[in-house]
Amino acid sequence: MHEAFAQKSSAVRIARLKYDGGGDWYNDPLEEPTLLQFVGRHTGINVDPNYHYVDIMSDDIFGYPILFMTGHGNIKFSDEQAKRLRRYIQDGGFLYADDDYGMDEAFRREIKKVLPEEKLVALPYSYGLYSCVFDFSKGPPKIQDWNDGKPPAAFGIFVGKRLAVYYTTGCNPSDGWDPPEVHSDPENKRREAMEFGTNIVYWALTH
Repeated sequence: MHEAFAQKSSAVRIARLKYDGGGDWYNDPLEEPTLLQFVGRHTGINVDPNYHYVDIMSDDIFGYPILFMTGHGNIKFSDEQAKRLRRYIQDGGFLYADDDYGMDEAFRREIKKVLPEEKLVALPYSYGLYSCVFDFSKGPPKIQDWNDGKPPAAFGIFVGKRLAVYYTTGCNPSDGWDPPEVHSDPENKRREAMEFGTNIVYWALTH
């Protein structure tokens, strides 16, 4: 993680990325606060467990080491928005995107605008993110099964040797970060989702 991001705040914050196109970027706002509380308890990382969102064109994005985006529908980045998000990523920021069912096609199309020279590649489950805190050597946990039983899939984009963009589809771990009453997920599934999210946060902050 680039030093410029670490110096913005003494506590780690995650910002929900607000995007255009009509997709519900804002859904389930309790996800990040609940995850960060878990991260703080299980890693000792100093966290700010509050909900924050940020517009791509705002300079505020550079105050967050991790941006999170999710949704069920369309995403659209203008040329200027793509340029601004590219700068964020190339300057050391980390983007995690989780398909909440319906954003896969749009995300793949729009992230290509952001980093046209880079490829979204499948990550082997031997990659360090999957074992840095909790063991997910068999891959991401499947929290929601909305894709007809297909296995979870996870992809990344590297800037140099650094994983700068991480994308999950077909498993929806972020739904498991919500309080239990939101989706009625079994406790073991919520625990898996929290542990997996912890790995993502830890990896983003330390690599």
